[in-house]
This record gives sequence, structure tokens and C-alpha cells, in this order.
Amino acid sequence: MHKKNIITAGKELSATGKVLILLHGRGGSAEDILSLAPHFNVNEFTLIAPQATNNTWYPFSFLAPPAQNEPWLSSALSIVKEVVDDVKIKGVPAEAIYFAGFSQGACLMLEYITRNATRYGGAAAFTGGLIGDKIYNSNYSGDFGGTPVFIGSSNPDPHVPVERVYATANILRDMSAVVTEKIYDGMGHTINQDEVDTANKVVFNSHPVNS
Repeated sequence: MHKKNIITAGKELSATGKVLILLHGRGGSAEDILSLAPHFNVNEFTLIAPQATNNTWYPFSFLAPPAQNEPWLSSALSIVKEVVDDVKIKGVPAEAIYFAGFSQGACLMLEYITRNATRYGGAAAFTGGLIGDKIYNSNYSGDFGGTPVFIGSSNPDPHVPVERVYATANILRDMSAVVTEKIYDGMGHTINQDEVDTANKVVFNSHPVNS
């Protein structure tokens, strides 16, 4: 189970500001994922990065039957919910809350927003998909109301089959998200510059970088 351990950066949280919740990958850390933030157009955002206990959100592949990843998966989802709830309590509306995640963090992020679909500011998933040995449609409810979502991944990727990326994108579209997906041949398990540029354009475009 996860202890609540959160690192923040960027602007001080305010009801009129924007928030980016960043979720690190397996073996990564909150500091790792925060180090990506300067590449995004988020210099006016409050940045919040939870830290997974022992640097992993759940022990097995995201393609394992969900019961095998319990109780860690439910614990991880509850930490994301607590962060969102804390931000909302301070007066930040859902449409000013953004999400980004890499690999295991991207899977966790997609799983959370699809279980709790509403009009968020936007979401960028770098190599991820919805969690489970199959898609459990009954877990997902709500309406994204046009939330912009970017999903980028490699074909092939050692952890995330491209079929799951496409299936995830289609479910989000059915729930009224505006999804941009990009698959890069032979990219490997990483984030490339085109993904960053695309995320800035479709997810974070409301804050151009001050040059």
C-alpha cells in the first residue's frame, strides 16, 4: 500500500491557477517526472507529483488481471483521487486540472481519468493504456466533455502493446475526449521530442512559453 508522499513545484496553488498532476513510471520517482515539466508549456502551473512507495504503483504488468495488482492498484488510484480532491477543495475546478504520466504512471493516469471522466484541462500519456488483462468497460463512467488527451507510444514497445493504446483511445473518444494518438515505429520505451511538441500543442496550448 502507498503512503501519501507528494512533491510540489511551480506556482503556488491558487483557485484561479492551473494544476498539472504528474505520475512517474515504474522504478522512477516524483523528482524524475518533475524534471520533464520544463519541456512543457506549464510555467504558470502548480506542479504536483505523488511518489509511489518503493517506486512502483503496482507490482505486475498493467496487462495482468487487476486482482493480481491489488491492493496496490486501488491504493494508487486513491492517491490520485486524494490529490485531485485536495486541489478541488482549494477552489480549482476540474477544467483547470491537467495530468501527465509516463509508462506505469501513464497507465495509472489513464485509468484514473477514465474511471472519473469529466471536463479536465487535458491529459498527456506517454506510453500507456487502460489497465487489465482485458478492457473492463464497467469500470468507466462519466463524460470528458471535449477534454484534450494525447497518447504517444512506440511500435513495438516492450511493455505496452499498440493494440491497447488504440483500444484506450477509442474508449476515451466514446466518452467525448478529443484524443490525439501517435505511434512511433521502433522508438523504444522513452519520450521523444515530437511527443513533447504534440502534447504542448494539443494539451498545454493555452500557455505559450514566454520567449
